[in-house]
Order: sequence, then structure tokens, then C-alpha cells
Amino acid sequence: MREYLVTFHKVVSDDIGHDRRVLQQQAVVSAPCPVTALAMAKIHFCETAGIVDWRLRADSCEVVALTERAA
Repeated sequence: MREYLVTFHKVVSDDIGHDRRVLQQQAVVSAPCPVTALAMAKIHFCETAGIVDWRLRADSCEVVALTERAA
């Protein structure tokens, strides 16, 4: 299994009208592939935020491989 860092961001406007990406949540997920890691992180994000769709709180998500864990 490999570990992945999954981050969720929301684009918001600051007080002078510039768009900024604001971190909403990060999760380290152990999964066999990035697609599975993203699916698991989306489920976790929805559960912790109490929402049905992660896009209610974030505009984008990103998956980065960290390390490979020994079985």
C-alpha cells in the first residue's frame, strides 16, 4: 500500500477582490492507487463536514503520493 496526501481547497475572494485558494481539509490515506485514495478522502471529507457532496465545501482536490508502506 502507498500513502497519499489528499488536499481540498476552496477559491474565495479576499477584501480587495483577489481570488485565493484556501485549504479546507487534508488527509493522509493508505490506498493501492491514487484513484482509490481520492475516493476514500472524499468520503472522509463528507463525513467529517456533515455534507453529502465534497463540492459543497471545496472547489478542487489534489492527490500526492508520499511513501510506500510495507505490507
